Amino acid sequence: MKNRTDLAGLSLRNPLHFLAIGLGSGLAPKAPGTFGTLAAIPLYLLIANLTAPFYLSLLVLATLFGFWCCHQTSKDMGVHDHKAIVWDEFVGFWITMFAAPAGWLWILLGFILFRFFDVLKPWPISWLDKHLHGGVGIMMDDVVAGLAAFACLQGLAYYLQ
Repeated sequence: MKNRTDLAGLSLRNPLHFLAIGLGSGLAPKAPGTFGTLAAIPLYLLIANLTAPFYLSLLVLATLFGFWCCHQTSKDMGVHDHKAIVWDEFVGFWITMFAAPAGWLWILLGFILFRFFDVLKPWPISWLDKHLHGGVGIMMDDVVAGLAAFACLQGLAYYLQ
């Protein structure tokens, strides 16, 4: 059985694999989830000024795509939720940053909050992580971590602005 560090079955020439590993950021030898979240920031900056309906539509599409992309990449690698698969971190961070105030302080706060929920996995995130499988399982704990971080970030924005 393959382990979470085995890269067999991964092809950087496969566009699904390349996206699933966060454009290569998931190949970081240490803390690939953190590097994946960092790699999501430049793409966030490209979408940050979209109107709310377009941003939400993009989130839905990125999540649905992630279910399929992460499932297929995981299957090809023969490992459920391989540590190199970080598309879920991209989507979780983008959820965190929905309607966030502009500025690097808010990006930093969003990054810290998302990583907090993604790493510590308080309930129900931990339950989702343990009980859902396939692409949905890979994605959903990060989607919920993103929602929790979003709620905290919006609360901070409300009280600090």
